[in-house]
Amino acid sequence: MSKVDHIVLIRFKEGTLPETLDKIFDEFLDISETIPGIENFVSGPNTSPEGLNQGYTHAFVMTFCDSLARDAYLHHPEHERVKKIALEVIDSVLVVDFEF
Repeated sequence: MSKVDHIVLIRFKEGTLPETLDKIFDEFLDISETIPGIENFVSGPNTSPEGLNQGYTHAFVMTFCDSLARDAYLHHPEHERVKKIALEVIDSVLVVDFEF
């Protein structure tokens, strides 16, 4: 089976506090270390000088050992819990997965 990169681009609501952003990304890091099948997690603010981010300010990438692990993560109770917290301050989100 192929590995899967799960790429999430986020545009947070205007006025979202830096502490809130830190909490959300810490929560995603925590679950990436406890949900089986997640091999890597990286996140951060956009730093591209190209100006092509279409308002998306932050991103994260989770690497899964395979598509079955990714599918299990999508419905995992801890993912649902963190997603609910994040969606309170997210204006828009874009998700793209690819296998390699």
